Amino acid sequence: MKQRTLGASGLSVAPIMLGGNVFGWTADEKTSFAVLDAFAAGGGNFIDTADVYSAWVPGNSGGESETLIGKWLRARDRRDSTVIATKVGMLDGEGGAGLKGGRIAAACEASLKRLQTDVIDVYFAHKDDPETPLEETLAAFDALVKAGKVRAIGASNYSPARLAEALAISDRNGWARFTVLQPQYNLLKRDEYEGALQRLAIDETIGVVPYYGLASGYLSGKYRTPADLSGPRAGAVKKWMEGRGPAVLAALDMVAAETGASLAAIALAWLKEQPGITAPIASASRPEQVADLIAAATLTLTPDQLDRLTAAGR
Repeated sequence: MKQRTLGASGLSVAPIMLGGNVFGWTADEKTSFAVLDAFAAGGGNFIDTADVYSAWVPGNSGGESETLIGKWLRARDRRDSTVIATKVGMLDGEGGAGLKGGRIAAACEASLKRLQTDVIDVYFAHKDDPETPLEETLAAFDALVKAGKVRAIGASNYSPARLAEALAISDRNGWARFTVLQPQYNLLKRDEYEGALQRLAIDETIGVVPYYGLASGYLSGKYRTPADLSGPRAGAVKKWMEGRGPAVLAALDMVAAETGASLAAIALAWLKEQPGITAPIASASRPEQVADLIAAATLTLTPDQLDRLTAAGR
């Protein structure tokens, strides 16, 4: 699997990133290990998680995904060959809440322990925290980079204006700057990334790893009618069944007939070829679902196919 340069982070990654939000939620330890094994066997090396995964599950408190990934890294001796990204900002705890400097420092130590590593490859601000000065947040991230506990820092769910402001602050102070961006982006959700944020990412050499690449599973073609709605993602999927959703599925069906690839692989292959994108994020609750992710990493769509999919999603 040919790797890509992740912005100005200095890291090289596969063109598909495995989402870890399901680990400890819809995938138990045994299944999580099987998914991770399949991803690594297919050439994947880039994994996304967060300290808050999966605090929303009854009985969980957050950190479950990181813990399972850490166990797998140790059991399989995969740490040196795997690029790990995690996040801070949505799980309150020691040091406060949001992106307070003390919270970032404490959360990093907890994530390092759960991941059983001494360095996080990409440490994301999970969402903007307008209650905390950007200077405080960026100084805390910079201290972690200088201490060797974090290799690169990233921004998730930041507006173009706030991301630009953060970059300017880092440059003025000689601090580590955001070199990775994680926005919501897929064939159906385009407005958050396309436009100003996309231009800024390209101009500033920021690697982009969009989440919800399959629109919560809708773009896999699994959910076509209300009767198909079931499971923990049903609520998130329902909104795509109207508007442009059916037209996008029809376009995906046509490309699938031409290529023999699955709808999920095609949707991710479209995403990885959009300007500025390094690696779309997609999760798998079962090891057999990983095949679509691996296929997407190597699938090359024709310009005509890309154009048709783009038009269907507008």
